[in-house]
Amino acid sequence: MGIIVEGEEENDVVMEPPPNFSMVEEGIYRSSFPQPCNFAFLETLNLRSIIYLCPEPYPEENLEFLRSHNIRLFQFGIEGKTEPSVATLKDAIRAALKILIDVRNHNVLIHCKRGKHRTGSLVGCLRKLQNWCLSSVFEEYQNFAGIKSRTADLRFIETFEIACLRQCLHSIIYQYQGYGSKKRRLLYREETVQKPQITSI
Repeated sequence: MGIIVEGEEENDVVMEPPPNFSMVEEGIYRSSFPQPCNFAFLETLNLRSIIYLCPEPYPEENLEFLRSHNIRLFQFGIEGKTEPSVATLKDAIRAALKILIDVRNHNVLIHCKRGKHRTGSLVGCLRKLQNWCLSSVFEEYQNFAGIKSRTADLRFIETFEIACLRQCLHSIIYQYQGYGSKKRRLLYREETVQKPQITSI
Protein backbone atom coordinates (compact mmCIF):
# COMPACT_ATOMS: atom_id res chain seq x y z
CA MET A 1 0.00 0.00 0.00
CA GLY A 2 1.43 3.34 -1.02
CA ILE A 3 1.45 6.64 0.83
CA ILE A 4 0.15 9.63 -1.08
CA VAL A 5 1.66 13.04 -0.40
CA GLU A 6 -0.90 15.80 -0.52
CA GLY A 7 -0.47 18.39 -3.24
CA GLU A 8 -1.98 19.49 -6.48
CA GLU A 9 -3.80 16.51 -7.90
CA GLU A 10 -1.74 16.24 -11.05
CA ASN A 11 1.47 16.48 -9.04
CA ASP A 12 0.59 14.02 -6.28
CA VAL A 13 3.54 11.75 -5.46
CA VAL A 14 2.82 8.17 -4.46
CA MET A 15 5.44 6.87 -2.04
CA GLU A 16 5.52 3.10 -1.83
CA PRO A 17 7.61 1.40 0.88
CA PRO A 18 9.40 -1.82 -0.02
CA PRO A 19 7.63 -5.04 1.03
CA ASN A 20 8.32 -6.10 4.61
CA PHE A 21 9.28 -2.54 5.52
CA SER A 22 9.29 -1.70 9.20
CA MET A 23 11.07 0.45 11.74
CA VAL A 24 13.26 -1.68 14.01
CA GLU A 25 13.83 1.26 16.32
CA GLU A 26 14.64 4.93 15.94
CA GLY A 27 17.21 5.29 13.17
CA ILE A 28 17.08 1.62 12.09
CA TYR A 29 14.77 0.23 9.39
CA ARG A 30 14.34 -3.11 7.63
CA SER A 31 12.77 -4.19 4.34
CA SER A 32 13.01 -6.38 1.27
CA PHE A 33 15.15 -5.30 -1.69
CA PRO A 34 14.16 -1.73 -2.65
CA GLN A 35 12.96 -1.21 -6.21
CA PRO A 36 12.97 2.09 -8.15
CA CYS A 37 9.30 2.56 -7.27
CA ASN A 38 10.38 2.72 -3.62
CA PHE A 39 13.01 5.43 -4.02
CA ALA A 40 10.64 8.34 -3.27
CA PHE A 41 9.69 6.68 0.00
CA LEU A 42 13.33 5.98 0.93
CA GLU A 43 14.09 9.68 0.49
CA THR A 44 11.83 10.42 3.46
CA LEU A 45 13.96 8.23 5.76
CA ASN A 46 17.07 10.46 5.45
CA LEU A 47 19.26 7.39 5.18
CA ARG A 48 22.97 7.58 5.83
CA SER A 49 23.72 3.88 5.26
CA ILE A 50 22.36 0.64 3.83
CA ILE A 51 23.35 -2.81 5.11
CA TYR A 52 22.90 -5.26 2.24
CA LEU A 53 23.04 -8.95 3.15
CA CYS A 54 23.16 -10.62 -0.29
CA PRO A 55 26.22 -11.67 -2.34
CA GLU A 56 24.85 -10.41 -5.67
CA PRO A 57 26.13 -7.07 -7.03
CA TYR A 58 23.98 -4.05 -6.22
CA PRO A 59 22.01 -2.88 -9.29
CA GLU A 60 23.40 0.20 -11.00
CA GLU A 61 20.06 2.00 -10.71
CA ASN A 62 20.14 1.53 -6.94
CA LEU A 63 23.78 2.60 -6.77
CA GLU A 64 22.90 5.78 -8.63
CA PHE A 65 20.19 6.51 -6.06
CA LEU A 66 22.72 5.99 -3.26
CA ARG A 67 25.25 8.25 -4.96
CA SER A 68 22.72 11.02 -5.47
CA HIS A 69 21.73 10.93 -1.78
CA ASN A 70 25.19 10.34 -0.28
CA ILE A 71 24.19 6.98 1.20
CA ARG A 72 26.94 4.51 2.10
CA LEU A 73 26.54 0.83 1.16
CA PHE A 74 27.85 -1.93 3.43
CA GLN A 75 27.57 -5.35 1.78
CA PHE A 76 27.82 -8.69 3.57
CA GLY A 77 27.45 -11.53 1.08
CA ILE A 78 25.37 -14.10 2.93
CA GLU A 79 24.03 -16.88 0.71
CA GLY A 80 20.27 -17.24 0.73
CA LYS A 81 19.51 -20.37 -1.32
CA THR A 82 22.17 -22.57 0.24
CA GLU A 83 22.75 -22.64 3.97
CA PRO A 84 26.09 -20.95 4.78
CA SER A 85 28.43 -22.45 7.34
CA VAL A 86 27.74 -21.37 10.89
CA ALA A 87 31.22 -19.84 11.15
CA THR A 88 30.75 -17.79 7.97
CA LEU A 89 27.30 -16.63 9.04
CA LYS A 90 28.52 -15.78 12.53
CA ASP A 91 31.38 -13.66 11.17
CA ALA A 92 29.07 -11.81 8.76
CA ILE A 93 26.38 -11.13 11.38
CA ARG A 94 28.96 -10.04 13.92
CA ALA A 95 30.53 -7.59 11.47
CA ALA A 96 27.11 -6.30 10.34
CA LEU A 97 26.08 -5.75 13.97
CA LYS A 98 29.12 -3.56 14.54
CA ILE A 99 28.05 -1.38 11.61
CA LEU A 100 24.45 -1.42 12.83
CA ILE A 101 25.10 -0.28 16.42
CA ASP A 102 27.36 2.57 15.35
CA VAL A 103 25.06 5.60 15.42
CA ARG A 104 27.36 7.36 12.98
CA ASN A 105 25.80 5.08 10.35
CA HIS A 106 22.20 5.99 11.26
CA ASN A 107 19.73 6.33 9.75
CA VAL A 108 20.30 2.85 8.33
CA LEU A 109 18.23 0.40 6.28
CA ILE A 110 18.85 -3.36 6.54
CA HIS A 111 17.73 -5.51 3.65
CA CYS A 112 18.31 -8.76 1.81
CA LYS A 113 16.09 -10.03 -1.00
CA ARG A 114 12.75 -10.62 0.73
CA GLY A 115 13.48 -9.02 4.09
CA LYS A 116 12.75 -12.28 5.88
CA HIS A 117 15.58 -14.70 6.65
CA ARG A 118 18.93 -12.91 6.47
CA THR A 119 17.46 -9.61 7.62
CA GLY A 120 15.48 -11.42 10.30
CA SER A 121 18.60 -13.18 11.57
CA LEU A 122 20.50 -9.90 11.89
CA VAL A 123 17.62 -8.17 13.65
CA GLY A 124 17.16 -11.21 15.90
CA CYS A 125 20.79 -11.01 17.01
CA LEU A 126 20.39 -7.28 17.58
CA ARG A 127 17.41 -8.03 19.83
CA LYS A 128 19.54 -10.45 21.86
CA LEU A 129 22.07 -7.66 22.24
CA GLN A 130 19.19 -5.52 23.53
CA ASN A 131 18.33 -8.22 26.08
CA TRP A 132 15.00 -9.22 24.54
CA CYS A 133 13.65 -12.54 25.79
CA LEU A 134 14.07 -15.30 23.23
CA SER A 135 10.33 -15.86 22.76
CA SER A 136 9.87 -12.21 21.71
CA VAL A 137 12.87 -12.43 19.36
CA PHE A 138 11.37 -15.51 17.69
CA GLU A 139 7.93 -13.92 17.48
CA GLU A 140 9.32 -10.89 15.64
CA TYR A 141 11.29 -13.12 13.25
CA GLN A 142 8.21 -15.20 12.47
CA ASN A 143 6.02 -12.13 11.93
CA PHE A 144 8.18 -11.27 8.92
CA ALA A 145 9.12 -14.77 7.73
CA GLY A 146 5.58 -16.14 7.98
CA ILE A 147 5.14 -19.69 6.74
CA LYS A 148 8.69 -19.58 5.35
CA SER A 149 10.22 -19.40 8.81
CA ARG A 150 13.46 -21.39 8.90
CA THR A 151 14.39 -23.57 11.84
CA ALA A 152 18.07 -23.06 10.99
CA ASP A 153 17.68 -19.28 11.40
CA LEU A 154 15.96 -19.64 14.77
CA ARG A 155 18.65 -22.06 15.92
CA PHE A 156 21.37 -19.64 14.79
CA ILE A 157 19.76 -16.72 16.64
CA GLU A 158 19.36 -18.83 19.77
CA THR A 159 22.98 -19.98 19.82
CA PHE A 160 24.56 -16.69 18.65
CA GLU A 161 26.95 -15.59 21.38
CA ILE A 162 26.50 -11.94 22.23
CA ALA A 163 29.67 -12.23 24.31
CA CYS A 164 31.62 -12.13 21.05
CA LEU A 165 30.72 -8.43 20.87
CA ARG A 166 31.51 -7.73 24.52
CA GLN A 167 34.95 -6.31 23.85
CA CYS A 168 33.47 -3.98 21.29
CA LEU A 169 30.64 -2.91 23.59
CA HIS A 170 32.96 -2.34 26.54
CA SER A 171 34.95 0.10 24.43
CA ILE A 172 31.95 2.13 23.24
CA ILE A 173 32.33 5.81 23.99
CA TYR A 174 29.39 8.19 23.85
CA GLN A 175 30.56 11.70 23.14
CA TYR A 176 27.96 14.38 23.65
CA GLN A 177 28.55 17.54 21.69
CA GLY A 178 26.30 20.57 21.77
CA TYR A 179 23.09 20.39 23.72
CA GLY A 180 21.22 17.31 22.48
CA SER A 181 21.67 13.58 22.85
CA LYS A 182 21.15 13.33 19.10
CA LYS A 183 24.66 14.75 18.75
CA ARG A 184 26.17 11.57 20.20
CA ARG A 185 28.75 9.52 18.36
CA LEU A 186 29.45 5.85 18.89
CA LEU A 187 33.05 4.67 18.67
CA TYR A 188 34.68 1.30 19.13
CA ARG A 189 38.13 -0.24 18.79
CA GLU A 190 38.83 -2.02 15.55
CA GLU A 191 38.93 -5.81 15.80
CA THR A 192 39.90 -8.51 13.35
CA VAL A 193 36.55 -9.51 11.87
CA GLN A 194 35.11 -9.92 8.43
CA LYS A 195 35.24 -6.59 6.62
CA PRO A 196 32.13 -5.57 4.69
CA GLN A 197 32.36 -4.69 1.06
CA ILE A 198 32.00 -0.93 1.06
CA THR A 199 31.03 0.48 -2.30
CA SER A 200 32.62 3.78 -3.27
CA ILE A 201 29.83 5.86 -4.69
